[in-house]
Amino acid sequence: MSRPALLAFFLAILTARAEPKPNVIFMMADDLGYGELGCYGQKIIKTPNIDRLAAEGIRFTSAYAGNAVCAPSRCVLLTGKHPGHAYVRDNMNPLDGSEKKFPFPGQIAIPAKEVTLGELLKGKGYATAAIGKWGLGHHGTSGDPNTQGFDLFFGYLCQVHAHNHYPKFLWRNDQQIPQEGNTRELTGAIHSQDAFVEEALGFLNASKNGPFFLYLPFAIPHLSLQTPDKWLEMYKGKIPEEDYKHVGYLQHPFPRAAYAAMVSHMDDGIGQIMTRVKELGLDDNTLVVFTSDNGPTYDRLGGSDSAFFESAGKFRGLKGGLNEGGIRVPLVARWPGKIKPGTKSDLPIGFYDVMPTVCEIAGAEVPPGIDGISYLPTLLGETDGQKKHDYLYWESPGYGGQQAIRFDAWKAIRQNLVKGKIVTELYHLGHDPGEAHNLAAEKPEIVVRAEEYFKEAHTPSELFPLQSIDIQRQK
Repeated sequence: MSRPALLAFFLAILTARAEPKPNVIFMMADDLGYGELGCYGQKIIKTPNIDRLAAEGIRFTSAYAGNAVCAPSRCVLLTGKHPGHAYVRDNMNPLDGSEKKFPFPGQIAIPAKEVTLGELLKGKGYATAAIGKWGLGHHGTSGDPNTQGFDLFFGYLCQVHAHNHYPKFLWRNDQQIPQEGNTRELTGAIHSQDAFVEEALGFLNASKNGPFFLYLPFAIPHLSLQTPDKWLEMYKGKIPEEDYKHVGYLQHPFPRAAYAAMVSHMDDGIGQIMTRVKELGLDDNTLVVFTSDNGPTYDRLGGSDSAFFESAGKFRGLKGGLNEGGIRVPLVARWPGKIKPGTKSDLPIGFYDVMPTVCEIAGAEVPPGIDGISYLPTLLGETDGQKKHDYLYWESPGYGGQQAIRFDAWKAIRQNLVKGKIVTELYHLGHDPGEAHNLAAEKPEIVVRAEEYFKEAHTPSELFPLQSIDIQRQK
């Protein structure tokens, strides 16, 4: 190599070394539906800050949650494994006796051997924080966020605890932090969403020299219906309220207004975070992603009205089910100078794709055995280089036992697998996104293909068995 070429080579190395690693902020709503954002067609609820993220970045129309309820969806997100391989496949209280030790045992702890996205980024020198609702293991268990790659945890360790947005305490690492003045009433001194945003802003200040990974799994708009008066006044008297009996959770005199207010409250917090990112000069070197952990809530338990808000958009089903409404979610991403503003992508992606995507950005190696594929090429507009899944897969023993699979434009789904007969339904999402016309009888060859994928994707789990499927496999 000539001297000029050698000099150029070393200059290239020095330049590469000097370029700071990108920061990543991953924000996730709880039970927000595909159709509850302005940028996805919502007409009533105002979400200007999230809409701005979409306008300045990319909006995915075929993004899917890890599962149809909280804990398994988060497990898929952080471990990069689809629900047929993931450790947690449904919401369930722990079976190891820890419910006697902890007052809010609302989750199974992921084992220490599971490698999380937090661990991978921490290993590459990232400051890591998880602020919001965790749901994958309590303090002192193998799923403790501080032992799963996060330097800072602040929020609800337990998803049952997170049903009250005015808690008496929140966790900061291994300490309970009192939230002075809070009660189980509709008002209180500190709404958890405001506490999360304040903690996130502090983390950004402390980590401005980067790189950092800020994971913000918010607890709203999951019920209970609790919102500060500031946000309620945006909608009270402007949305027709239906006079119906409330069952469970906290009642609210203006349930629809309160629900809309919770979404706008969350949106405002996102605006505060984006303002701080800009103030700290981090805008161009920070990937920001926003999504939801599953579809909108499945009934009016406490006041939410998914039918009124058309929360699932044109899709059939709600939270808990594996029809499109339960698992298809909004997902927008913004990265100035990298993602072209105003982009839309129809690429089918799942939560297990987040790990390899972020790892590619951070220069971290993904562990063996994950199911995800990086969608960084799509983010950067290099769609010709984008690898695609043969299929996206979900399963859950909850709600009667279910399996679902998407391949190309086809969607196959099985339900009532715990006690019922195995029946495969088939839908063409291109022609029938609402899954109204079962084509299984007309397309037996496609059903056979789907059933082969079902067999390939499912790994039996002692904690989360699919009874009919596992019995059939043993024969």
